[in-house]
Parts: sequence; structure tokens; C-alpha cells
Amino acid sequence: MYATTDLAGARAAVHAATARAGIDRNDVSLIAKGEVEMEQIPDGLKEAQTDFKPAALRGALGGGAAGLVAGIVGVAVPPLGLTLAGAGALALAGAAVGTWSAALVGSSVPDTVRRTFEEEIQAGRVLVVVDAEEQSLRRADAAVQATGARLLPYEQPSALT
Repeated sequence: MYATTDLAGARAAVHAATARAGIDRNDVSLIAKGEVEMEQIPDGLKEAQTDFKPAALRGALGGGAAGLVAGIVGVAVPPLGLTLAGAGALALAGAAVGTWSAALVGSSVPDTVRRTFEEEIQAGRVLVVVDAEEQSLRRADAAVQATGARLLPYEQPSALT
């Protein structure tokens, strides 16, 4: 991840990553203040603005686990008369409810990049996100920094963090 002082610098960094370092255009995105991002950045370079997908995954895992535990408890208590198929159905229902509720919450939470570098964005800088394999990132690093982009310390968290 890199910070540039303006959109022209960001475009130069994108060009360096894609044309000179061979990074796929789909692996590069830009993040900026709302008005700059809405009016001046092409849709193909915009980064997702919410935590929707990671939250949905966490919800599916958590809800599925809770449903499975409830199903196992139901099978273990004979008066409930729950079968193994019923336990599986509870796990699926838990996953569906967990996915839905967590996705709703995640859609209102800014993504981790925006939360981490909120001060950079508010200062008017344009962030250049290069999301590629480690070998490709090393190749692109020198090319992007040669454009004047400043490397920002950031490790992409997994969907579960």
C-alpha cells in the first residue's frame, strides 16, 4: 500500500505497477476522500468501501458453528427427537442467519484499509493498493516508489481478523 499526494501521482503509481511491473490491473485500486473518489477515480480502480464480505464470512462461520452446537445438543437430548439431519438443518439455518446479520453490520463498517489510514485519506492523499502475490509485490515496489509514492506499513488481514 502506498500514499501519493494527489491523483496524478496515484495514476503514475498505477501505471508503474501495471505497465512496468506487470501487476494485473484488477489487482490495483485507489482510495481517496469521498468527493475525489466519487468524481475523479474510474469505477475499475475503486476499492470496496465496507467490511461486507469479511463480516459475512465471519457470520457464516459463527452462525454455522452455533447452529451445529444447537443441533448436537438437540440430538443428545432424546425428548427433543432431533435427528442428525435436523442437526445439519440447524447448522445451515445458523449459517444463513449469521451471514445475513453479520453482512448487515459489516456493510455499515468501513473496510480495514479506510479505518487504518483514515488520517492519510482525510489529509487529501490518494492511497494506491496493490494486492498481488508476494513475488509480484516485490517487483512492483521499486517501480511504484520511483514515482514518488510513499510505502505505508500494512499487512492485509484475513477475513477472520
